[in-house]
Amino acid sequence: MASKRQTVGTHLSFALYGAANRMARLHKPFLEPLGLTFPQYLVILALLDGAPLSVGALGTRLGMDTGTITPLVKRLEGAGFVARTRDRTDERRVLVDLTPRSRALAAEIRGITDKIKSACQLTDQGLDDLRRTLEALAHPAGE
Repeated sequence: MASKRQTVGTHLSFALYGAANRMARLHKPFLEPLGLTFPQYLVILALLDGAPLSVGALGTRLGMDTGTITPLVKRLEGAGFVARTRDRTDERRVLVDLTPRSRALAAEIRGITDKIKSACQLTDQGLDDLRRTLEALAHPAGE
């Protein structure tokens, strides 16, 4: 059976790439005044859900390897958003925690989601459905 010729615009990969770029661009005006990049924002969000976390656990939560997460954490530490300490029970592990500065911004950081939802014209149900679809694509049940 012959397959239908596809243009780049009909590929799932192209649609996902465009959506990911749009998400990063939509966040930019909300993050710049806070002094955060999009990946740094994701780190702060993960820590707001439960800090401190080891660098490894933080990477797992965000789907990033330590080679990606470590420079992000170092820049956040330099900017005063996080603090790194050695785990007292296991000196090999580095724990990452929020500073008072980032905790003071928690409501503002969490509020960005509503601004993005509004910019995308998504209902709560639409947002939940889209997130579940993307999570299933990113983390298939069989893997």
